[in-house]
Amino acid sequence: MNSADNDLALWARRYHPAETATTRLVCFPHAGGSASFFHPVSARFAPGIDVIALQYPGRQDRRHEPCVTDIATLADRITDRLLDLDDKPTVYFGHSMGAVLAFEVAWRLENKGAASAPRAVIASGRRAPSTSRPETVHQRDDDGVIAELKLLNGTDAGVLGDEEILRMALPAIRGDYTAIETYRCPEDRVVRCPVTVLTGDADPRTSLDEAKAWERHTEGEFRLEVFPGGHFFLTGNHVAVNAEIARELGKL
Repeated sequence: MNSADNDLALWARRYHPAETATTRLVCFPHAGGSASFFHPVSARFAPGIDVIALQYPGRQDRRHEPCVTDIATLADRITDRLLDLDDKPTVYFGHSMGAVLAFEVAWRLENKGAASAPRAVIASGRRAPSTSRPETVHQRDDDGVIAELKLLNGTDAGVLGDEEILRMALPAIRGDYTAIETYRCPEDRVVRCPVTVLTGDADPRTSLDEAKAWERHTEGEFRLEVFPGGHFFLTGNHVAVNAEIARELGKL
């Protein structure tokens, strides 16, 4: 295996390898999240689909690496790695911070004219890139960060109650919040591929208008699907969310 393959292996998790698949799904985790969040998605779509879940630095088996606290830098590094992939027709799926990264990586690959650029982006649980709010979770103390996690209900209660696990996770969570809360996107930044937006009707961090504003960031088809639930609506609507992913993959 060459050095490029070794480097890609740091970032790409294939929980259910699908060597003969002709299409691909790349999954981008949320702030503080890890590749394993998408293990059920991989189980659902493999082996017919080559499912890759990205692993950012600073968590799980990459916990000894420093977190990347800037979205542009993280998107650049992911872009460089995904350039190593072959050109199977691909859909990107990103949740929360991952939705922004999916958009930014798609934009970079399109501008490079890369054959591996996605045919569609599914942005879940995140307001449009050009919208902004005065958010400072990354500046809070540990108790303040934990309060945000409880508000969004994105971390298993067992993890929140386990001091050792939480102490290991907090640096990555804070680093990711630093990246996403300091992110600013030009209003005229657009991708050419279609964008489908999935949002929860009770998400405290994304209003319906903010979700609709994604339409400004694509030259392709735009769809918005609203689900019951909060920021992590997808965990309670996994069958319906998987159906949306299947719909986009089916177009390939």
